[in-house]
Amino acid sequence: MSAFVIREMKLEDVPGVLAVEEATFEGPWDADIFYKELCENDHAYYFVACVNDRIIGYIGTWIVFGDGQITNFAVHPDMRGQKIGEKLFGYVMTFMASRGVERLSLEVRVSNTAAQSLYKKFGLVAGGIRKHYYTDNFEDAIVMWVNVK
Repeated sequence: MSAFVIREMKLEDVPGVLAVEEATFEGPWDADIFYKELCENDHAYYFVACVNDRIIGYIGTWIVFGDGQITNFAVHPDMRGQKIGEKLFGYVMTFMASRGVERLSLEVRVSNTAAQSLYKKFGLVAGGIRKHYYTDNFEDAIVMWVNVK
């Protein structure tokens, strides 16, 4: 893989992030959500993974009172299997630690065993279930947690 970089997301990255979002999710976020996260949410931090200036993945986080939350995370389907998700998640774990985050949490679909395996590599464990969490098909979410520090 040539010219791979992870960096903070900028407003001009939204179209590239939307391409990943739309290729990944049944109910993708729209541009307005990303613009609001970047412009109006002081707790939000978003990062993109790029190869040769093409956005191939992204991850969004919130940091509130020492707690980190992964809001959204995706790697373009044609780029999976190359450890991009692992690199992005590791980058965010380091970022969170540098910001004094004590705990990190996220929700993941019960059916998304690949993502669950990735999160377990970083020490996240299941902490509960959110019933009917996903609005597209009312699938349950597993809440996963890890102590960052």
